[in-house]
Amino acid sequence: MQRWLIQGAVICALSVSVSGCYYAPVAYPAPVPASYDRSFSAASNAMRDQGLTIRTEDRAAGTIVGTQGGATITANVRHQADGSVRVQFDANGPRDPSLIDRVSRSYDGYMGR
Repeated sequence: MQRWLIQGAVICALSVSVSGCYYAPVAYPAPVPASYDRSFSAASNAMRDQGLTIRTEDRAAGTIVGTQGGATITANVRHQADGSVRVQFDANGPRDPSLIDRVSRSYDGYMGR
């Protein structure tokens, strides 16, 4: 009887140690393309954050024009054929060469990049 109990205990201990633990894989959400409205708002807010005065903000045309001193920054927001959105910043006559870089970094911050 004692031998049978010892064998049973050994079998239980082995089965518990061999079974291990299972962890389900983590499901990460697939990246979702940015919406047009979110991209347009992020571009507009980024320009304001960097001190530009918004002169034109035409959501339907996808154009935002802001000025600061002698510098003009234009943001163009366009739908792409694959459903994504493209935002392009252009500068004319910047007195501060890093202004467009700061606007771009601010935009990235709004977009969570």
